[in-house]
Amino acid sequence: MRTDNTLTLKINRRVKDLLESSTLAITARAKELKAKGDDVVNFAAGEPDFDTPETIKAAGIEAIKKGFTKYTPSSGTVELREAISKKFQDDNHLTYKLSQIVVSCGAKHSIYNLIQILVDEDDEVLIPAPFWVSYPEMVKLAGASFKIIPTTAKTQFKITAKQLSENVSGKSRVLILNSPSNPTGMVYSREELQAIADVCVKHHLYVISDEIYEKLIFDTTAYTSIAALGKEIYDLTFTVNGVSKTYAMTGWRIGYAAGNAQVMDYIKKFQDHTTSNPTSISQMAALQALKESPEMLNTMRNIFKGRRDLMTSLFDKIPQVSYIKPQGAFYLFCDFSKLGDSVTIANSILNEMKVAVVPGDGFGAPGFIRMSFATSEERIKEGVKRIADWINRQK
Repeated sequence: MRTDNTLTLKINRRVKDLLESSTLAITARAKELKAKGDDVVNFAAGEPDFDTPETIKAAGIEAIKKGFTKYTPSSGTVELREAISKKFQDDNHLTYKLSQIVVSCGAKHSIYNLIQILVDEDDEVLIPAPFWVSYPEMVKLAGASFKIIPTTAKTQFKITAKQLSENVSGKSRVLILNSPSNPTGMVYSREELQAIADVCVKHHLYVISDEIYEKLIFDTTAYTSIAALGKEIYDLTFTVNGVSKTYAMTGWRIGYAAGNAQVMDYIKKFQDHTTSNPTSISQMAALQALKESPEMLNTMRNIFKGRRDLMTSLFDKIPQVSYIKPQGAFYLFCDFSKLGDSVTIANSILNEMKVAVVPGDGFGAPGFIRMSFATSEERIKEGVKRIADWINRQK
């Protein structure tokens, strides 16, 4: 007979092994310090610092006023999926029918759904490193295994077709490709994607193409979706995008995926029993976002480009740290390995200098630090100055 009040919990093994999101953990810690009155420079946040545009907010408010607050189809409203289909056609030269599109509660949710449907316990997912912190954990939740394909600065942190070929096994079922990349900001060229596509077609390897930062590229107007490179790779690819980064709508939680109609029908059924529909109000706001003028996007992109150039120019003066200039997204991924362990460094910089940065370990890149330039130029200058001061103290 038990004489204490303790309870032995049996936790699902897939959940027990999950790692905490390092980005969310650091961001939460930074907010705690700020709430206590500390002057924290937040380079950890993976979201634009801009407010959601007024026209988009107005669409959400109007939806509430009109009582558009009920269930919608699990896969999203017809109107929103029509707008997404048009976006794919206009921007990416991809033709998707409405039956091939499912709207979810953010691009993260879309990727999670795809992994749950596409892989089983005996399957393997190929993940190039550095990678977004959630990819491996999502694979764990599906009960599958993952293989990390490491990259280096020599290849601009991008996998080559040769590397991919060498890592494909009989268990390999899915490749996750993220361009522009979080955390490196690197963008795959059309030629690089074509070579990768050829390998995927040869081995019948599905591709989850995470294109959430598609509109945030700085030095070229050319962007290639891998699914647009021919019917064979189109049939194998699931294209993921959303409104969070492009329209400063991270909290609205609207993402979407498109691909093979049979797979997307399974995702719709899966969503039926997990979340049902994405928020009706957010869908109306997203519909308005997809109608917005390119001028708004150009303005935001130019501001991010200026911030990138400012942050890199400041780190050019710090010889202990190196980087590759990001081509897209809003992160600078720096090599701090000369200074020690990146987790220890990140904690020290936060505790001593009140600057929040994210260690590279969670991205599969120990020794690196990710810094977001989704903040004002004034805060970028202040934050890098504090980091430089911390580095000088280590001598």
